[in-house]
Amino acid sequence: MKKFLINATPWETRIAITERNQLENIYFDAIPNNRLERSFFRGTVTKILPGIQTAFVEIGQEKAGFLHISEIDRELAITKMTDPADDPDDSFEAADQCELPSTIHTRERPDIQKILREGQPILVEVSKEPIGEKGAKLTTCFTLPGRFIVLMPNIPRICISKKIGQPEERDRLREIIKKHLPEGMGVIIRTTAEDALEKEVIRDLSSVIKTWESIYKAYNSTSEVKKVYEDLDLVLQVIRDNLDESVEAIICDSKEIETSIYHFIKEHAPEHLQKIQRYEEPMPLFERFQIEPQIEQALQSKVYLKSGGSIVIESTEAMTVIDVNTSRFTGTSSSLEETIFKTNLDAAEEIVRQLRLRNVGGLIVIDFIDMASHGNRQKLFRAFEKSLKEKDKFQSVVLRVSEFGLVQMTRKRSGKTLQQQLTTKCACCSGTGQIKSVQSEAFAILHKVHEMLARKKLLGNITVAVHAEIFDFLINKEYNAILTLEREFQCKITLAVTDTSRLNVYNMYPTKGSSEKGA
Repeated sequence: MKKFLINATPWETRIAITERNQLENIYFDAIPNNRLERSFFRGTVTKILPGIQTAFVEIGQEKAGFLHISEIDRELAITKMTDPADDPDDSFEAADQCELPSTIHTRERPDIQKILREGQPILVEVSKEPIGEKGAKLTTCFTLPGRFIVLMPNIPRICISKKIGQPEERDRLREIIKKHLPEGMGVIIRTTAEDALEKEVIRDLSSVIKTWESIYKAYNSTSEVKKVYEDLDLVLQVIRDNLDESVEAIICDSKEIETSIYHFIKEHAPEHLQKIQRYEEPMPLFERFQIEPQIEQALQSKVYLKSGGSIVIESTEAMTVIDVNTSRFTGTSSSLEETIFKTNLDAAEEIVRQLRLRNVGGLIVIDFIDMASHGNRQKLFRAFEKSLKEKDKFQSVVLRVSEFGLVQMTRKRSGKTLQQQLTTKCACCSGTGQIKSVQSEAFAILHKVHEMLARKKLLGNITVAVHAEIFDFLINKEYNAILTLEREFQCKITLAVTDTSRLNVYNMYPTKGSSEKGA
């Protein structure tokens, strides 16, 4: 059974989802929160770039948002557009595995200049947060998530999560929505709707439609560039998107947040009200449930498996690579093939958990331990695919295990990874994980000293201030090199220790008298 653990402080709110006391997901919400994703704005088109079929839209933020033609809905585009293709494409997390239709399909190449004009007011939704120098990514293909459905107010299509496998249940849910969905609107039926009562689905649909009506009313009632709607705070988003029968308890250490959760659940899911619990013990909530060490472990590259094997997770800008090793696992069988197969199965289950926990997306390559048996490779693939389908709500595409034991897959990106949220590049190694050795840095400094003296950029006696380890190396291993430089350039070189944590930081300057402490 799952638990929601909500820890609130004046500077940050953290939400952990655990299953059998094992951390499955973790969310962070800094205070104040400037999150823009899923917010709606009344904006103004400020610039159109036909070369890249993109418009820039002023939405009252530091940087204008950008709206690509692929993110413009049919109604706003051109009347010559054809109906959407049969295979929809996934829009965002709440849509689970259901896919949205492509937005623009024409026999002629669409032109954004024929759709938008500079100075035009427009209702837009932020689909991705601004990153660095890049403004927010915008869309007019609106999506409003509820507990059981995602409303698409301007895409008239009903999609059903692929995880709802029973044809009878799919037909039942489709008929419920058809009877109550306004004309011109569409819906994604989420996995959580499976086996839900008809009245619960209708209540959720009605609630989201009211939200859309309030957004449209707010847009029409102002002529200013402004935010007209923002999504629920992160705590309520997590509850809305994850609350189901598998949740055992919602434990919160803040009275204010507990009250907010109570009112939300009372309105949208009253059958779960009894699961709300207030945590008032002296020991901090995350310490009580051992969340802190699990967060730290999720930042490490190596993860040990229950069987004794291990996986190593390394992310680059282009992809994430996962390596599976037997490590300490020697197996309970005399068969090497069985030992490897068991390790790979354990790794497959843990990899799915780590992808969720670390929020890893994009291209992923998994190097399972090579197996001789084709049958075992097939069993591994099916087990991995099943685990992804049952436990990961993000869309993924997995290729079969290759002859080398490699599995290639893609997983939908959503926001920053856990590593990006909690870490920054090392000031010493700049994120490479490696720095030059003491000897290499010492030799580089000696070369620089020689260059400065030879080019007469420094004249007379000089002081070279270096890291303590460089100082010790030069004094104990390369002091003859210092003497050689002194004889060659007829000067005195004083070594000093500088207060720095980086080996490659040093300073050279003319010596001002004999009071300098050094060698």
